[in-house]
Amino acid sequence: MTTTRERLDPESCYRAVASRDRRFDGVFWTAVRTTGIYCRPSCPARTPAYGNVTFHPSAAAAQAAGYRACKRCLPDATPGSPDWDVAATVAGRAMRLIADGVVDREGVEGLARRLGYTPRHLSRLLLAELGAGPLALARARRAQTARVLIETTDLGYADVAFAAGFASVRQFNDTVREVYAASPTQLRGRRGGRTGGGTVTMRLAVRTPLAGRALLEFLAFHLVPGVEVAGDGWYARTLDLPHGPGTVRLDLADQHDAGRTAFVPATFTLHDLRDTTAAVERARRLLDADCDPAAVAAHLAGDPVIGPLVRLRPGLRVPGQVDGDETALRTVVGQQVSVVGARTVTGRIVAEHGRPVVTDVPGLTHLFPDAATLAEADPATLPMPRARGRALVGLAAALAAGDVVLDRGADRDDVRRRLLALPGIGPWTADYVAMRALAHPDVFLPTDIGVRNALRGLAHGPDHDAAVARTIAGADAWRPWRSYALMYLWSTLMPPVPADRPEES
Repeated sequence: MTTTRERLDPESCYRAVASRDRRFDGVFWTAVRTTGIYCRPSCPARTPAYGNVTFHPSAAAAQAAGYRACKRCLPDATPGSPDWDVAATVAGRAMRLIADGVVDREGVEGLARRLGYTPRHLSRLLLAELGAGPLALARARRAQTARVLIETTDLGYADVAFAAGFASVRQFNDTVREVYAASPTQLRGRRGGRTGGGTVTMRLAVRTPLAGRALLEFLAFHLVPGVEVAGDGWYARTLDLPHGPGTVRLDLADQHDAGRTAFVPATFTLHDLRDTTAAVERARRLLDADCDPAAVAAHLAGDPVIGPLVRLRPGLRVPGQVDGDETALRTVVGQQVSVVGARTVTGRIVAEHGRPVVTDVPGLTHLFPDAATLAEADPATLPMPRARGRALVGLAAALAAGDVVLDRGADRDDVRRRLLALPGIGPWTADYVAMRALAHPDVFLPTDIGVRNALRGLAHGPDHDAAVARTIAGADAWRPWRSYALMYLWSTLMPPVPADRPEES
């Protein structure tokens, strides 16, 4: 097995550091022996001598080696590695679950169980791939969440400690001092807090360019009444989190400065601040925050069909999900109906079976029904054809029983096989779920009506159908980024977002 550590060629890494190449932020970290700190590759500080640096595949690995975070470049505030979703290795799947707070809630044993390994073997795999075991990786994530909460809220330090996932205030204090060479009080002194109570405002790191407007258009076009609302420049939705409900609002705009790390403002209102880590990770999934748009553009920009769309809307993302079960259930509801029709039907299901919640955002009134609730529904009472109702209830039962798992820790091929074994679930549904719920970057839907309509609109010459067929036959040339090519095609069909008012059904 070739590990990430073995792939970190020191010469190549040092060239990236010397050129302050922002594309490698989040891919590796640079530790400087003479200062005892670690940085992101684009750190603006003077480039250290080659002989004084080592390179690490994770912030946790640098911390485990005894280095503290640079106060200038904040190396923990970077998007994650795009390789996690491209390769979908055990390490990448584990990182997604760790970021969601699984280790904090279920321990290493729970993480290993979700991934299908023993705790000892999983620790060996993560150490080989990321330079740190699951406890160290979870500790690094807790430290990052704590720093953000200290610097951006007025929460008391005890509240920050438990919101970040620490078991005690003492553990929180010791970790912050070790990682940042500063006490929590000193961190807050540099940047005063701004919010309090159960509201947390953060900036979520993403790579640029970011086609934020296009992402907003997609989310607004597909939103479900009661669960989601959108307006000019923003999107908000309810969240069903491990310790209670919450909401998130994202301010989305285009950010074109290619190659740098940009930030998407996010405001979370949480019933229980212990859900901060999970809420942040789920919002990042929705944003496709770890995407490397430069790599996608480099591969697709020369294509005669997709290339012009890439240049028109650089940085397009594949919208992710805040709950894999919800995405799969919504996908079944949307089979063989228009998007507008699916929104209406899903809104009725939410009103009937969703859990009502009280929020500060007009239009956000319900949590999406969980799988266990829909598994008990009578298909005859659902507002859809009987066969699709049975498919929906069958999928909900499989999700509730754990026969199908969509928590970003599951193996994609195994999930697809299990989905296709369910009545009423075909390749289009299984592949769409893989793209949205499991962040698969290489999904293409050749039978999708929207894809064919988009290609027909882009076709030149007298025989559009023949041009569409040729493009679909040659879609393998878009690998491994076919999901992004798909989004570029769909983007030609998206209506504009309504200005200054919530989207209605």
